[in-house]
Amino acid sequence: MKLHLIESDSVYRELLTLPVDQRDALFKEKLLLPFKEKFAIQRISFDERIPFNVMTLMGYMHKMPKDLSEEDLQMINQFDKEFWETIKQAFNRSVESFTSKGISLKQQDYYVTALLGNEASPMMRINENYSGDGGIPGYIFLSLVPNEYTINRIASAMAHECNHNIRYQFVDWEMGSLKEMIVAEGLAENFAEKMFGQENIGPWVTKNDLETLNTIIKPKLKDSLSINNMQEAMPYLYGDEITKMQGGNPVGLPYASGYTCGYHLIKYYLKKTGMSIEEATLKTADEILSQVEEFWN
Repeated sequence: MKLHLIESDSVYRELLTLPVDQRDALFKEKLLLPFKEKFAIQRISFDERIPFNVMTLMGYMHKMPKDLSEEDLQMINQFDKEFWETIKQAFNRSVESFTSKGISLKQQDYYVTALLGNEASPMMRINENYSGDGGIPGYIFLSLVPNEYTINRIASAMAHECNHNIRYQFVDWEMGSLKEMIVAEGLAENFAEKMFGQENIGPWVTKNDLETLNTIIKPKLKDSLSINNMQEAMPYLYGDEITKMQGGNPVGLPYASGYTCGYHLIKYYLKKTGMSIEEATLKTADEILSQVEEFWN
């Protein structure tokens, strides 16, 4: 198994030396091209003549090459040796947590990088300035506006994304069914909590209290578990604020409802079954949900 850690700080510094009209090409070559297979699986093109392409996607939450200035060096410099070592160690610890239980991973090469988040992005702000993308085996993006708060949580974010990355080596994504996404996010955050502590649980769990979970989130999600495609499921997973940002129709749910529900559902499942989070990660959504029908009551 090999970790290909792409240290983006050197690329951002190089971008600052280039004329604005030459920056996108270098950004794509150095930071996005290693992930081309991931984007191909997601049907996201590198061809900027196509209206929704890889740079359009990056623009939702990230500091884009054309917008970089010398003032951003303060953020870039926080992607230092210690930062990259933290990511490396979090990745290795997460993988070891599975392999030490006799789980043999199918994926041998892993490409990982961290990108500068755009502090002006509503999507970045609502997630308290950090996020991740690890749903395609072998590829993990971390995105953050670097500061003390986000850097302290980058190891937990890496563990969360590693859990997704490992799960989807064994379990079918089911075209983004709501039940799968709720279960997957719950598994990932419970794994991150095991690895790096309850104090580093993400805002996608902590922003909703138990009363909101039990009176608003659970009843609506219970009635929607049959949704079997990502487009319909996303408003229930992300909640109304993010849905509106993405131009969708709100469904009457608070921020990150599916994440919050998934976290508590998986915690209930683990306590009931006595199963380890690593073993549970390899279970299908149906296998897990069949054991916790009373959770919804």
